Amino acid sequence: MRIDDCYQLGYITKTHGLHGDVNVLLDVDFPEAYEEMESVFLQLSGSGTLIPFFIENLRLQKDSLIIKFEDIDELEQAEALLGAVLFLPLDQLPTLEEGQFYFHEIIGFQIEDENEGSLGTVKDVYEAGSQYLIAMDYQSQEVLIPLNDDIVLKVDKDNKTVFTRLPEGLLDVYIE
Repeated sequence: MRIDDCYQLGYITKTHGLHGDVNVLLDVDFPEAYEEMESVFLQLSGSGTLIPFFIENLRLQKDSLIIKFEDIDELEQAEALLGAVLFLPLDQLPTLEEGQFYFHEIIGFQIEDENEGSLGTVKDVYEAGSQYLIAMDYQSQEVLIPLNDDIVLKVDKDNKTVFTRLPEGLLDVYIE
């Protein structure tokens, strides 16, 4: 499995108990959607390779999971997994409602503003505290656009376009 064919689910933060259980901090909107997982791919610290791990059992606790992996039965084995990142294949993403999108889906989309016209392409989406920002390439500058309903009006997946209504002066901040 290639990392480009997966999405990040979370990462292992600490061990839990003495029998190989680990605590996984989830980086997802709906943690309850992952209560029935049977396996995940782990990217161990310092490695670019994804390794399949099968889940013996798991428990959801708010935005984290306590997972017991098969064949990880001792504290020392669990400690070796600390910092590992968990991935799942993209085809396992929960289905979204009409008009919703996953951040990775809009990378490379054209940004079309209702006042400024065609601006540039989406380079990335960043988390900045309690809000998300679309990073756009605009005139050789990175411009950050707050991702909220007042600014991002619509995402057209078929035409790979994000329609916006940028606040007056936002582009000027980056150009000057």
